Amino acid sequence: MAEVSLEKVVKAFGKTEVVHGIDLEIKDLEFAVLVGPSGCGKSTVLRMVAGLEQITSGVIHIGDRVVNDVAPKDRSVAMVFQNYALYPHMNVFNNMSFGLKLRKKPKEEIEKRVNDAASILGLQDLLLRKPFELSGGQRQRVAMGRAIVRKPSVFLFDEPLSNLDAKLRTQMRTEIKRLHKNVQSTIIYVTHDQVEAMTLADRIVVMKDGNIEQIGKPLELFENPVNTFVAGFIGSPPMNLVSAKIVSKNARLTLQFNTDFNIPIPEKSGHSLKDGMTVTMGLRTEDLTIDNDNNSFPDPWMVNGLVEVVEPLGGETIMHMDFNGVKFVAKSEGRRIVRPGEKIRIAMNLKHLHIFDVDSSLSIY
Repeated sequence: MAEVSLEKVVKAFGKTEVVHGIDLEIKDLEFAVLVGPSGCGKSTVLRMVAGLEQITSGVIHIGDRVVNDVAPKDRSVAMVFQNYALYPHMNVFNNMSFGLKLRKKPKEEIEKRVNDAASILGLQDLLLRKPFELSGGQRQRVAMGRAIVRKPSVFLFDEPLSNLDAKLRTQMRTEIKRLHKNVQSTIIYVTHDQVEAMTLADRIVVMKDGNIEQIGKPLELFENPVNTFVAGFIGSPPMNLVSAKIVSKNARLTLQFNTDFNIPIPEKSGHSLKDGMTVTMGLRTEDLTIDNDNNSFPDPWMVNGLVEVVEPLGGETIMHMDFNGVKFVAKSEGRRIVRPGEKIRIAMNLKHLHIFDVDSSLSIY
């Protein structure tokens, strides 16, 4: 079994505390992704699990063992780093087998493990090449192979795709997803890229300033963020977050942005909205699109707006809109030609409207 649990784990460098007593349970065979901006503590958490950083207080379990004082080599974990860390004078076979040779494994077992890992990663024809003869993606696969041959209980990935170009990142995401399926091990993966997190994870752990903000499946975080930080961090482009005031009109609550622009709030039980409150409204770009009399939104709210900036991406077009002085970002089907300065009618899907408390930033609707 390879569950990983952290209980009240704190990490301080001198008097500076960078991880603030976090609790985290990662299930056996789960693919968990720690995501957050630079400096949020995600890599520090990974290094504490690996044993490369000593924890200040708390308890870390791997399986049924407390590993606080267990050396990294004895934790049954294998780590894949951002910079590959390959030996330049060794070929691929020797890079992958080096750790096994140090452990004095039999030659036959070493060859079998390396060949099995090479088969999983498509490296069979590259075993005699040295790192300088490989592409960035191939080098990263060798680093993954070096981890696989150890047959660890837990794989740890520390931003492994950051040095790759966009095409290779997409390819390697597929490779890592396939690896998880083939090796049947627990994976903890660190990234600052929320697209990687959404596409790879069984569950995402969103971190900020050394704390865990929210844990959940990718679509749970996308659809039900607990606060404005998660709402703005998960999703590309990020959710529209706009300050507004709650106003009651004819016994119906509306969001008033200015005297010329307001949005009705769909009726919903269990909320704490009151007339006069200042709040932050959230609406994803996917929920604002050009009205073409055939949109898929149920009972959409229509509003006329001015296109300020257009970002054509091929499959979709991002439009920066002005609604009577209020700025939103909307999406359109990619082949629709939209020009800056054009006035268009936008359909809003208010079924997915979010409202956050302006002081605590927590979701209240």
